[in-house]
Amino acid sequence: MEGIVIKSTGSWVTVRLSDGLTRECKVKGQFRIKDIQHTNPVSIGDHVEVSFTTGSDAGLICRIFPRNNYIIRKATKLSKRSHIIAANLDHAYCVVTLANPRTSNGFIDRFLVTAEAYYIPASLIINKMDLIDDKQKIVLEELIRIYESAGYRCYRVSALTGEGVAELTDCLKDKVNLFSGHSGAGKSALIGAIDPDLKPRVGQLSRAHQKGMHTTTFAEMLELHQGGFIVDTPGIKEFGLIDFEKEEIPRCFPEMERLLPHCQYKNCTHTHEPGCAVKQSIGLGTVSTLRYNSYLSILDDR
Repeated sequence: MEGIVIKSTGSWVTVRLSDGLTRECKVKGQFRIKDIQHTNPVSIGDHVEVSFTTGSDAGLICRIFPRNNYIIRKATKLSKRSHIIAANLDHAYCVVTLANPRTSNGFIDRFLVTAEAYYIPASLIINKMDLIDDKQKIVLEELIRIYESAGYRCYRVSALTGEGVAELTDCLKDKVNLFSGHSGAGKSALIGAIDPDLKPRVGQLSRAHQKGMHTTTFAEMLELHQGGFIVDTPGIKEFGLIDFEKEEIPRCFPEMERLLPHCQYKNCTHTHEPGCAVKQSIGLGTVSTLRYNSYLSILDDR
């Protein structure tokens, strides 16, 4: 039978079969997909073929169908290998908070660059709007201006008050949506506000470091009652980039890619070349200095 992987806890994965039932399955042999060195051969969202033996409820994944896309990050303990967070996504959302904990621009930009690299539409969810004071509102408006100018939609939401939840829920309908962000960004509470039937666990912030305590320990695809899925991921501290070349980075910043035809050189890296439209736009304020600094930082990592 065919199905889709909805949960992975290591050696076992849960597959939602085409008949609507779910089964625990093992992975057959060592899968290698496009020669990518990754820690998990089967990921959330994979479409698979499962075989069963008489007298056993457990299945065996014997085939992984080609992926439309996937989003990856560096493995936490094996920095030279990658970890596939999820596959076959329709949209990726970075859940952002301005405080308790604060999401850095560097994290946001690396998430968005990874989504761009694998052709996954992406947006920002500004969560915990109920905690934003007058001083933070100035930071919020500038953050939204920067990312909406770059081409990313920003949703203002509060899992506590319900602000913006209905609008976001409508956008999730009938799609496979990834939610990712730091621990403590409120992903679990937000998912519960979107669909109370899911009732995910909600954690507290570490008092010592004002960072989130992990409540999601493994990625899981959650089915929404109105149609569609949310891929809930464990909190990510850093989003290390992997598996694409330095020359691809400029394409992954939409506001810079749009300006490339106006640069003096067709292969402009927007760093040292004369007649660079991107650097000129930074001077005019139409390209964000914060985004450009993230771009330089990512280039230095390659």
